[in-house]
Amino acid sequence: MARFRTSDGLGLHFEDRGAGQPLLCLPGLTRNTRDFDFLAPHMASRRMIAMDYRGRGQSDFAEDFHSYNVMREAQDVVGLLDHLDLGAVTILGTSRGGLIAMALAAAHPDRVSGVILNDVGPVVAADGIARIMEYVGRPPAARSLDAAAESMLAALGPQFPGVPADRWRALAAAQFADTGEGLALRYDPRLRDALLAQAEAGPVPDLWPLFAALAGRPLGVLRGASSDILSQDTLARMQDHNPALIAVTVPDRGHVPFLDEPESLALIHRILKDTA
Repeated sequence: MARFRTSDGLGLHFEDRGAGQPLLCLPGLTRNTRDFDFLAPHMASRRMIAMDYRGRGQSDFAEDFHSYNVMREAQDVVGLLDHLDLGAVTILGTSRGGLIAMALAAAHPDRVSGVILNDVGPVVAADGIARIMEYVGRPPAARSLDAAAESMLAALGPQFPGVPADRWRALAAAQFADTGEGLALRYDPRLRDALLAQAEAGPVPDLWPLFAALAGRPLGVLRGASSDILSQDTLARMQDHNPALIAVTVPDRGHVPFLDEPESLALIHRILKDTA
């Protein structure tokens, strides 16, 4: 199992597969390296690197849950790049991973050669935040992975029409561990405490300056057509701020596209070509 140690002593898990141009894959808020399993078969000619943030997946939980924040996680990404002796890389950031990519471009511009934002921007829609807070940090009511998959289908199926049952089962297995006595989260439940503490600390920081840091490098944005995180209005404003941005709306997807859709793959390969 590949691991590296952060500057504050945590062991973080990562995966490094393939050869060629590196693509650093950063998962969503509660997710892990499995976020990119559907993309991996299409990256045969690339070096694909993915990591579990602190408190997620196979990485160590932090003693202080306040360290579950975008800037600290961005610092951990720099630690991974240093561990792998990599300079600038193209970053594919899903949701939370996209926020981290923006933070990296602002604080460490020499480490970012291009960015693909998967269904996220500098404004996170309030409806999406409310939906996330309904489940984050709480154990699932489902008692089996099959039941969890059925719950996902019931909740998200309208935003993801036509997605087969085996995909929902794979997503459930990526999110939850079957303990034999029920399901457990594959992340530190205190992530909820971190989000609540950040909300209580004051208004959400203005993320537009972080988005502005992406200027001057290849930038693509994927938006699920039914997304409740990245609105059409925000995407239009992003295009106004950065006319060079390449935006693609993925049909029959909410938050987030799986990344193996033809539209997603075309954009990912285009940004990789532009940063080669």
